[in-house]
Formats: sequence, C-alpha cells, structure tokens
Amino acid sequence: MTGQETALLFAAGFAAGGVNAAVGSGTLITFPTLLAMGVPPVLANGTNCLGLVPGSVSGAYTFRDVLDRRAWRWGLLVAFFAMAGALLVLALPSEVFSAAVPWLILLAVALVGLQPLLLRHLPEPNGPSSTVALSGSGFYGGYFGAGQGIAFLAALAASGVTDIHEANGFKNVLAGVANSAAAIVFVIGGQVLWSAAAVLAVSSLLGGWIGGRITRRLPASALRALVIIVGVVAAFSAFLGD
Repeated sequence: MTGQETALLFAAGFAAGGVNAAVGSGTLITFPTLLAMGVPPVLANGTNCLGLVPGSVSGAYTFRDVLDRRAWRWGLLVAFFAMAGALLVLALPSEVFSAAVPWLILLAVALVGLQPLLLRHLPEPNGPSSTVALSGSGFYGGYFGAGQGIAFLAALAASGVTDIHEANGFKNVLAGVANSAAAIVFVIGGQVLWSAAAVLAVSSLLGGWIGGRITRRLPASALRALVIIVGVVAAFSAFLGD
C-alpha cells in the first residue's frame, strides 16, 4: 500500500469502528475503500472482516456493565452460523452476496423500526423465534457483515432485550464474535490482505472505543432513530454499488 492508501484506510477504519459501536454498517465504509484500492471483492471481504474485530471488542468494552451470561450462550450460536456464512462466501461468486446486501439491510431496518410493536406481540421472547433470528443474523454477519449490527438489534428484540443500550452492548459482542469466527474461515482460505487488515485493526479499535462512549450518552429514542437512518443510508449505498 502507498502512504496515501494507508491514510485513507486508517480514516475509513476509524469511522467504521465508531459507526459499528453505535449502530453497525461500518463495513459499508471500509469495504468500498478496499475495493477502490484494487482489492478483489472476496479478499476485501475477508480483510475487512478480520480488521474490524478489534473495533467490536473496544465498542463492547464500553458497554461491559450491561452484559451478562447470555452473551456467551448467544455468542456460541452466532459463531457457528457466522462460520457457515463465511464458507458460503468462499463457495459462491462475489456478485451473489453483493446483490443480496441492500435487501437484507432494508429488512433489518424494518424490524428495528417495528421493534416496539413486535415486542408486544412476541408470544415467547426467548423461544424458537429468537434462536432463528440470532442464527440468521450470525450467518449474515459471516456472509458479508454490512448492517449486521442492525440485524443483531432486531434479533435481540426477539430475544427479549428491550433496553436499547443493553441491546447495543450485546450487539457489539455478537458482531465481534461473528467477525472473529468468519475471519478464521477467511484466514484459512487465504482471503486476508494482512497489511490492510493491520491498519483496519488499529483504526477500528480507536474508533470503536470513542464511538461506544458517545453512544452511551444518547437517549434511547435518538439511538433507535439513528439505527434506522444509518440502515437506510447503508441500503442506499449498497444499491448504488450494484
């Protein structure tokens, strides 16, 4: 990488770390940046996945006081399906997951927007529907990751997590688990550009820490609105990228 490319990628990673700590969709900052640098789609996906793990960790740390043992149970489930999603990336052409991304993000945004209504009509907040939602979110996170934070927030709503700040803490943990699990697959598959992943790791770590601290100061209604706005923008960006 040239010095200019390194600086650009560092800025993108910092921004993505902050966005991921707040609502997710940071991949739609870093993934296009890697593509603009000439990195092939699947290699960019693997590099991005590994590079954003530290940002998820630092973002989750700022919410450590709202986490409990459910993070371990849900994390194991998410890790399994994230690996399955990453394996599918390696098996299919990159055009397949690129075409599906905007539709999946729009679905997740709709679920978050309807979260209060859905919670009133969920017969079993911790029943089979929550397991399916978390499994699907994990699979999607391993498959591409753009908007996975929004998908996890929707899945957590189905799991009975009603407080938006508590949900945000669990979301950061689960996104980090999904990225880590998928990154293992991409590393084994040789789909990581290590120099770029290192730049993203450092910058997303800083961005996640700062973004998480800022998010804790937002009221629940403002954070929910921010989730929806970022999701819509992410979907629009993905449509333009097709």
